[in-house]
Amino acid sequence: MEITFSLEEIDGAAQKLLDANIKNIILFHGSMGAGKTTFIKALARRLGVKDMTGSPTFSLVNEYETEDGKTLYHFDLYRLNSEEEAYDMGIDEYFYSGNLCLIEWPEKTPNLIPLDHTAVSLKELPDGRRQLTVN
Repeated sequence: MEITFSLEEIDGAAQKLLDANIKNIILFHGSMGAGKTTFIKALARRLGVKDMTGSPTFSLVNEYETEDGKTLYHFDLYRLNSEEEAYDMGIDEYFYSGNLCLIEWPEKTPNLIPLDHTAVSLKELPDGRRQLTVN
């Protein structure tokens, strides 16, 4: 699946992803500034999260409650120094909790990512819109 969208269309693009056959573990690939955090915020809005803050850059993971009482975890692994550091924080427990896990910079923990996941790539187009590809 491929979706091209502008910032004004981001909520609709997020809903299209949620309507697709996606897994509970969603990996977000893209360069710095591609819009990973912004897209994850749109996903959270579509799920009814009311108190979404920014990216969990310093805490590595933020936990949110969706409108229907489910838990959503948002990971930003950019500042992670090693897979061991992620393992020590109990990242595998989050991944196998059955809750939705949205993961930025998953390439920092390639050996810890569950095989059963959805991979999303985001890139900025020359006109400023974003192209989202689901693998």
